[in-house]
Amino acid sequence: MDRFQYLGLMAACLIVTLPLELVVGARVWRRPRRLALALAPAFALFVVWDLAASATGTWGFDERYTVGLRFPGGMVVEELVFFLVVPICGLLTLEAVRTILARIQDRSVERKG
Repeated sequence: MDRFQYLGLMAACLIVTLPLELVVGARVWRRPRRLALALAPAFALFVVWDLAASATGTWGFDERYTVGLRFPGGMVVEELVFFLVVPICGLLTLEAVRTILARIQDRSVERKG
């Protein structure tokens, strides 16, 4: 079961932030092209950085906590999932805050107007 802890944690992060899209209306998942463009630069940078750190022995991955799927360079699938999930959760949070603040602003303007 330990092998799936990390992937389970990443799934939980997505599940916890999903209401920001569905209830608040953050509109991150509904714009897949925009999401991909936002994720791509950081994803590429962190993959290169991670591969370099792994190659030099700066860090590695404990086999007890990974499912065993490795990509060229030794990167585990959990690391790539992390590089996607955490920014998505961050974008969902940012867009939810923007949406809520815009609604508050709109109500404020309506009351004044």
